Amino acid sequence: MTEDHPAGSYDAKSIQVLEGLEAVRRRPGMYVGGTDVKALHHLVYEVVDNSIDEALAGACTRIEVIIHPDRSVTVRDNGRGIPVDIHPQMKKSALEVVMTVLHAGGKFGGGGYKVSGGLHGVGVSAVNALSEWCEVEVLRDGRKYFQRYERGYPKAPVADVGKAPSKETGSRTTFKFDPEIFKGEMDFNFNTLMQRFREMAFVTRGVTLYFKDERTDHEITFYFEGGITSFVRYLNRNREVLHPVVHAEKESDGITIDAAIQFTDAYNESVYAFANTINTVDGGTHLTGLRAAITRTINDFARRSGLLKDADPNFTGDDTREGLTAIISIKHPDPQFESQTKVKLMNPEVQTMAQQVIGEAFSSFMEENPAAGKAIVQKCLTSARARDAARKARDLVIRKSALESLTLPGKLADCSERDPEKTELYIVEGNSAGGSAKQGRDRHFQAILPLRGKILNTERARLDKILANNEVKALISALGTGIGDGFDLSGLRYGRVIIMTDADVDGSHIRTLLLTFFFRYMQELIEEGHVYIAQPPLYRLAYRNQVRYAYNDAEKDRVLKEIGANADKVNLQRYKGLGEMNPEQLWETTMNPSTRTLLVVSVEDAAETDRTFDMLMGSEVLPRRRFIQTHAKEVKNLDI
Repeated sequence: MTEDHPAGSYDAKSIQVLEGLEAVRRRPGMYVGGTDVKALHHLVYEVVDNSIDEALAGACTRIEVIIHPDRSVTVRDNGRGIPVDIHPQMKKSALEVVMTVLHAGGKFGGGGYKVSGGLHGVGVSAVNALSEWCEVEVLRDGRKYFQRYERGYPKAPVADVGKAPSKETGSRTTFKFDPEIFKGEMDFNFNTLMQRFREMAFVTRGVTLYFKDERTDHEITFYFEGGITSFVRYLNRNREVLHPVVHAEKESDGITIDAAIQFTDAYNESVYAFANTINTVDGGTHLTGLRAAITRTINDFARRSGLLKDADPNFTGDDTREGLTAIISIKHPDPQFESQTKVKLMNPEVQTMAQQVIGEAFSSFMEENPAAGKAIVQKCLTSARARDAARKARDLVIRKSALESLTLPGKLADCSERDPEKTELYIVEGNSAGGSAKQGRDRHFQAILPLRGKILNTERARLDKILANNEVKALISALGTGIGDGFDLSGLRYGRVIIMTDADVDGSHIRTLLLTFFFRYMQELIEEGHVYIAQPPLYRLAYRNQVRYAYNDAEKDRVLKEIGANADKVNLQRYKGLGEMNPEQLWETTMNPSTRTLLVVSVEDAAETDRTFDMLMGSEVLPRRRFIQTHAKEVKNLDI
């Protein structure tokens, strides 16, 4: 602090102005959502979105994404190429303006794009600012142009580096994320990116999207001529469908509504919304329009067909969404998103238009296919009856206190702390492990709920049957949030919900059953980061006066090397279950906040997670058998 600006003063000198891209580096959360691994992947999406915009403009048919061994990423397309001529206002190459100036781009009404996902003009410039280095190559007008940047700043003006290959156009961007911003052992995940690119290819009909990871030589190519109709078929490939996919598409006033609908025998809703190819995970006006159209159309058909009598109430949205798989993808010249990360669409006119377009197409389908229409209505009737039974069961669960509703031999051992920010609930497999956990825990903030056996597979049951299950009732009562449409996160009694099961096949199955339940009926619990998986050790290694724990085979081998003793002189114990640990060992390895390891459960791609749970836990056996046969050789530990 200088003498002329003492601590506590507040005057003109206190006002700091962040020039250019420095604002992005100082506050990355405002532009890419943070500095975690999710934000790291968002960098790739921002660059690919620009290539997708070229495809939406009809100027690009192929996009390539390559992760290099040094963790740099290349995105290449065969679009028109970023303009390189001198910008009249900025007096420098348009390429440099796009890469280094916030809110600069061809998507603000200048005629470059009819529709676009990136409308804030901060995407690629933010990526550049958050990269250790970035290089852009442009093929345009028969010439090749190049510019390199380091932490957002150009090293030299845009250079003409020679002739372009015959008639080729497009842009190639290569960037290496900045370890000063994205700290730690962060890296790109092939599966996370692959799922996002699959979605992009589904909603951008006719574009080829090639993805290669040079670190592992994994590669995959996506191309879907059927667009979102293919997407719905993909999601439902393990389900029994009630009718063919209903497709609705119409353009008006520059806005395109594209929707695909299909009902199945499932008990859950699988509906996803996109705006200018961007997955709006929080929905918005387009999703509201879709749901309203489906509910109104089914009610109208049911009344006209006499399937709903005059005395019968209309179906609610909950009734008409059971077993529904639907995609709505809109293209809008001026989409209004809730934030830069574009998770919710706000345009009010889209709701009316979506409701009209989808309502007309779905109504025509039901009139022309009365057998399919009747099957859909029957599904809704069954859902309505089950919903009423579930409401009564849910009210019964809510009315009872947590301890009153627990009928398990090992009841909930609550903690004394009442602040959810400080409390934890361990969901433990079996009474034996539950006993050790109760004795080993810190009673001040850790609660224990032992489960007897395996809970109900909630993928194959309606809510009324689920609520009749004692294990599920105990879980709902202990958490205090309610369930389904009555779920309220503000009632959560424990800030961390930790699944602690044995490291064997049965333990993995119980963990999957619990995750299925949370994903289907308490998804917000996962989305808000409240669900964790405990990591108990596999091995205890004792040598002389040393005791070490290892959580996998590689760590066991490393510990043996560190000890420096012959393996036969080490007392090696492999834990087959939590019950084999005494309370002190369980606390030291798995429950002590200062020494334990917890894995937080997150949902990177809801559509792919939906399909995976359906495949693993649904009623169709063949897809599950194929999955097991495909991945059998990857199993590391299998207790027989």
